[in-house]
Amino acid sequence: MGKSRALEHCAFLDWLLKQIKKHQVDALIVAGDIFDTGSPPSYARVMYNRFIVDIQSKGCELVVLGGNHDSVATLNESKELLACLNTHVVSGVMEESNEQVITLKSNTGEAGAILCAIPFIRPRDVMMSQAGQSGKDKQQAMQQAISGHYHTLYQQALLVQEAYQKKHKKLLPIIATGHLTTVGASTTDSVREIYIGTLDAFPASGFPPADYIALGHIHRSQLVAKSEHIRYSGSPIPLSFDESKGDNEKSVMLVDFKAGKFEKAQALAIPNFQPMQIIKGDLKSIESQLTTLQASYNLEEGQNIWVEVVVSSQDYLNDLQTRVQKITEDLPIEVLLLRRERKNRQSALHKEEKETLNELSVSDVFERRLSEENWQDDDENKRLERLKINFKQVVDELHDVSKNKGIDRKPHL
Repeated sequence: MGKSRALEHCAFLDWLLKQIKKHQVDALIVAGDIFDTGSPPSYARVMYNRFIVDIQSKGCELVVLGGNHDSVATLNESKELLACLNTHVVSGVMEESNEQVITLKSNTGEAGAILCAIPFIRPRDVMMSQAGQSGKDKQQAMQQAISGHYHTLYQQALLVQEAYQKKHKKLLPIIATGHLTTVGASTTDSVREIYIGTLDAFPASGFPPADYIALGHIHRSQLVAKSEHIRYSGSPIPLSFDESKGDNEKSVMLVDFKAGKFEKAQALAIPNFQPMQIIKGDLKSIESQLTTLQASYNLEEGQNIWVEVVVSSQDYLNDLQTRVQKITEDLPIEVLLLRRERKNRQSALHKEEKETLNELSVSDVFERRLSEENWQDDDENKRLERLKINFKQVVDELHDVSKNKGIDRKPHL
């Protein structure tokens, strides 16, 4: 929405370095989406490189995994250089799977854990498409391929674990990562679907029995399948207004192991570096909320609250934006988004229990869709009439095409 998030990211990275030092963290795992785009701007690359340099003084090993937003080539361009800075970069699925099995060291230099470093998995990384497959067949094939990749790495990790235990009489825990949507995961507005057309969500039963599974992609911190050892840490800053709600506190996960096994995971709450708020209601309620909003935050000098205003449809007036600007002109508030609330109702197509599309004409469906909107002033009503005229012209043309081709059916729109 035209706002830079650079200051928030800098503040988060500084805070993270302090937590690493305070808790004597041995390894930091970033489970994908280092950048928001495959071609990140130069300031983002500078921030990334500076953090990798700064973490060296903390004696903490760093693992960087590619996500669906990341470019494999972009992450790989500095991979060999960063390897000299105690940083492992796994941008995508490797040709040799054993390259994804990493022995992590503690800050004393001893082996501390075995990592199955699994980034975002693209279909072409683990399977080949076959002619004649149905959508369901493709979903099952993708699920089996991802599960197979996990279990292959886990078996290799078991061999490393066994060899180390035999030699040093010490059991190392096995950690796995992932960047994907799991069944039942709670998403937010800014999460992009990543397996459209193949696999919507991966079941927790497909994961191997690793001691801990650290997941990325979903922005909301949460357990998977009610399992303490399978978690999404969530994004470090809100990436949409719905992520700024009170029930979506941002955090990183501090995970402890004891005697080679998972002991506990503790959420370290990340401070709110940029106040963000959704305000909903009718015009009177919105005016009241905006004028009292400042008292809810302990703002620093020069800091503003970013606001999304959602207005009840019946109060959506042409001069609403002007009204809101007038209310906030002397307040530390920036309204980044002003929109109308969609009516909380079921579609008119489902109001009658036994009614189906086969019982409705194309015009019936279109009229019911139009009725869901709130056409208020003269300009909107003129637009409504133009829509009706254009729609009728399209339907008539499609009927003519159907008759000329000998097709005896209604057009499907």
